[in-house]
Amino acid sequence: MQNWYKLRFNAWLVVLSRRLQQEPAMTLPIDMVSDVVCPWCYIGKRRLEKAIALRPDIPVEVRFRPYFLNPWVPREGMSREEYLVTKFGSPERYRAIAQRVEAAAAAEGLTYALDKIVWQPNTLDCHRLILWAGESGNAAVMKQRLMELYFAQGGDLSDRAVLVEAATACGLDAELVRSRLASDQDSERVESEANSAKEAGIDGVPCFVLGGSIAVQGAQTPEHLAQAIDRAADAYAKRQAAE
Repeated sequence: MQNWYKLRFNAWLVVLSRRLQQEPAMTLPIDMVSDVVCPWCYIGKRRLEKAIALRPDIPVEVRFRPYFLNPWVPREGMSREEYLVTKFGSPERYRAIAQRVEAAAAAEGLTYALDKIVWQPNTLDCHRLILWAGESGNAAVMKQRLMELYFAQGGDLSDRAVLVEAATACGLDAELVRSRLASDQDSERVESEANSAKEAGIDGVPCFVLGGSIAVQGAQTPEHLAQAIDRAADAYAKRQAAE
């Protein structure tokens, strides 16, 4: 009799295994609201990646949402010194603040070369590039490339030649990107999304919205984000089952 139960149990396991293979695992959407010139977003993206690695059993889809940290910066950009004076009072005052950011970036294996940054860009075109890169599944690569250009190399992200080169390195077609940047394509869409984030009450970035229900503000530790992923996955699964 015991052998019969064992055979039945093994058969049930085989059926269950086949069903799990046939049914795709639920994918948890994670919306990262951020800007490419925000140092804590630079750090937060790396910490999110580490958090996801801590939860390999939870499939996720990271979607990058635009945010304008400095909407008052003109489209052509402005000198970094003028920007720091306007926002912080003086470059020296910001340098004192930035020491903690530099240390946090270094701890995550990132470079924040403060002295290399000489031009403060308007990031509308950067967000358009990330949107277009997403069409081929390269949004994360594009976003990382832009942030590394700015924070590690002091690249001028208001220079369209720099943007085209970055896009090409991420697998986009140079001529198509050049043509799209010269137009207003998707400018209104990006601005609308960025404004919607502020209207929703997001007044600081990065902000992670997990499963459409749990929001985590700031560049939290990977462990904190991983715990949030657990809660969000559970809530998302229950909501999906109820629909």
